[in-house]
Amino acid sequence: MAYSSLKEALIDLEKNGHLVRIKEEVDPYLEMAAIHLNMYAKKGPALWFEKVKGSKYSACSNIFGSLDRSRFIFRNTWDHVQNMIALKSNPLQAIKQPLKSFATIVAGRNALPLKNPSKQAIFYEQIKISDLPQIQHWPMDGGAFVTLPQVYSEDIDKPGILNANLGMYRIQLSGNDYIQDKEIGLHYQLHRGIGVHQTKANAQNKALKVSCFVGGPPAHTLAAVMPLPESMSEMTFAGALAGRRFRYRYLEGYCISTDADFVICGSVAPKQNKPEGPFGDHLGYYSLKHDFPLMQVAQVWARKDAVWPFTVVGRPPQEDTSFGQLIHELSGQALVSEIPGLKEVNAVDAAGVHPLLLCIGSERYTPYSELDQPAELLTIANHILGTGQLSLAKFIWITAPNHEPLSTHNIEHYFTHVLERIDWRRDLHFYTQTTIDTLDYSGQGLTSGSKVVLAAYGSIKRKLQNHIPQKLLNYFNSNQLQVVAPGILAFELSTFENYEKATAEMETLSLAFKDSNLEEAFPLWICCDNAAFLAQNLSNFLWNTFTRANPAYDIYGIDAFTTYKHWGCNGPLIIDARAKPHHAPPLVLDPKVEENIQRLWKPGASLYAYR
Repeated sequence: MAYSSLKEALIDLEKNGHLVRIKEEVDPYLEMAAIHLNMYAKKGPALWFEKVKGSKYSACSNIFGSLDRSRFIFRNTWDHVQNMIALKSNPLQAIKQPLKSFATIVAGRNALPLKNPSKQAIFYEQIKISDLPQIQHWPMDGGAFVTLPQVYSEDIDKPGILNANLGMYRIQLSGNDYIQDKEIGLHYQLHRGIGVHQTKANAQNKALKVSCFVGGPPAHTLAAVMPLPESMSEMTFAGALAGRRFRYRYLEGYCISTDADFVICGSVAPKQNKPEGPFGDHLGYYSLKHDFPLMQVAQVWARKDAVWPFTVVGRPPQEDTSFGQLIHELSGQALVSEIPGLKEVNAVDAAGVHPLLLCIGSERYTPYSELDQPAELLTIANHILGTGQLSLAKFIWITAPNHEPLSTHNIEHYFTHVLERIDWRRDLHFYTQTTIDTLDYSGQGLTSGSKVVLAAYGSIKRKLQNHIPQKLLNYFNSNQLQVVAPGILAFELSTFENYEKATAEMETLSLAFKDSNLEEAFPLWICCDNAAFLAQNLSNFLWNTFTRANPAYDIYGIDAFTTYKHWGCNGPLIIDARAKPHHAPPLVLDPKVEENIQRLWKPGASLYAYR
């Protein structure tokens, strides 16, 4: 169905049982987010908040809360868009399947943006930032944020919509030192599309004009998060997926999406920053307060009966997990075709996406293949670390199948395959003093940390165990040890104080277990604050281990050595995943708010059917 507005999509969802209206007044301070989190956890429907305290506008969330609901929204265009991306990555496909490709190309006529001279709904009324729903998601957040924006900017050297960038970068509407209704904060990294545009504008000492679209057809929201192939505009993708051309016009030099529910226009001047944050983020922790670009607000527009869409991010899985699933379904094969030898990659959602990549590649190099060790896999890993969002990864595990089925999405089996084959003396490859995700506080400073590639290939070297060896039980109390999975052991130490003490603790362990052959049964040890929590389920292991570790600082080994600058170990590898003093605090719900929202699940209330 070609929706012309967000409201049209919401009504369609409601008619088909995918949405429920909340008729009671709700508070945008913590309540709306808590209701969303509760309903997402119950695999509930999309939500339409009819009465938002302090605003005349209604709001909606959880639209993309399940893959089935997203497929329903895009049911008429899904296959054509998949084929369009495939054709972009593999043009020869058009020759091999001309009829299928022709249908896709015809359907792609909606991909061309339409400069819209007719009546535009967005200009129904001009409003202020403070008129918008001021949704604060987590108790320590710095203020109200836009969490589903489509942030539009143009290249100052190559203006025009087909050279523009549409990205989803969070926007702080209130709090901190922002002047109400005149200033808002933009959180983005300089290597992102808008950052490239800002760098060019700064070099010419010019302000960058920015438009923030909120709402509109759901395809526009998804377009803002898609990692599209080079030269494919987000606006063309939005039109193709919506089944309706992306409509726009210019006003006082600002590009306006005329199908949006809200548009905020403003400019980012060179070297004008203000503190942004804190903000409860997708790693399950707060991102802290830091200087980010300041946007001077010029105008704010709203359409009649506009609806404010939002989502809530936190420890995964959350609604943005569904975004990841959508992206994988639409463009997963495009990435594989872009990197020679890559067969599969899983940016693990349970670990916060960016901290952990599990990859499967090919190992075809000759005459070196008889060496029974990774070769081509390392080339592929380097290519992965130079590719778009994948460059933010910290832990890159990569292997090749040995004539048996292997999937990165069967995570426990994947780890078993790797740990049976990896050689800690040879197969660790560190990248030190490099950049990491701005939201990741495991490193030594903002965006500063390290990465490691763990590459395994060849014949099986060990048989992994599930039973804790007596040597370990003689050293640790039994309640300090837990088996996470075959070959993976969690153990507790005292609270982390500093790296000097941690290094001494690990050296003591190394002396105690040198020449113990424990690497044969348990090649991977995780040092943690709570072994029972870490071993409780796979999700806890992935989240705790890979969000709290900085590879170059937090990887140790039994009987470790350095030879010609290469680090390895003869015994088990240890990842210190304890909480560190410099880490950001984890997200914790407000118990009073949790109690207050229970009114919506009582008999006669809007959510009673979903109790």
